[in-house]
Amino acid sequence: MMPSHGRAAMKRGTRKCLCCEELFRPDPRNRRHQRYCSKPACRRASHAASQQRWLSKPENRDYFRGPIHVARVQAWRHAHPGYGPRGRADGRCALQDDCRAQDVDSSVQSASLALQEITSAQPLVLLGLIAHFTDSALQDDIAAASRRLIELGQDVLGGRLPRSPPAGSGVRASVPG
Repeated sequence: MMPSHGRAAMKRGTRKCLCCEELFRPDPRNRRHQRYCSKPACRRASHAASQQRWLSKPENRDYFRGPIHVARVQAWRHAHPGYGPRGRADGRCALQDDCRAQDVDSSVQSASLALQEITSAQPLVLLGLIAHFTDSALQDDIAAASRRLIELGQDVLGGRLPRSPPAGSGVRASVPG
């Protein structure tokens, strides 16, 4: 059994984390104000608490608002093209070419316009759906399946029965019974 002053000495220098409430030893350089341990969840909680403290100060509430800050951000973005979620400076995406919208036959009846509006408004959903059904994200496979689906759509709108898909296209034609 360890003497009581030994346990106190062992605990000396440790601190209870404000997030997980476990004891931790603060970094010696930060000992004076470190209140969170180094676990990823606790670091996120520390960052969130710090942001909340900063935003709660009256002088910081409008820091990112107003025309001066809009101009500052626009100037920075202009000086750093391609940085951030907007993509690369040259506008290309890796391994993919832009998919262009396809013209729809204007002689189609007005009852089918609702479907056309939905499909033209959701190109990314359609690409994802085609990739999901073909079980491939390769551009050539998606293009082949898209061509087949366009043919099927034209057949449906034209009142013709769909032709059977080519072998290996991943698209199944179903004929209403």
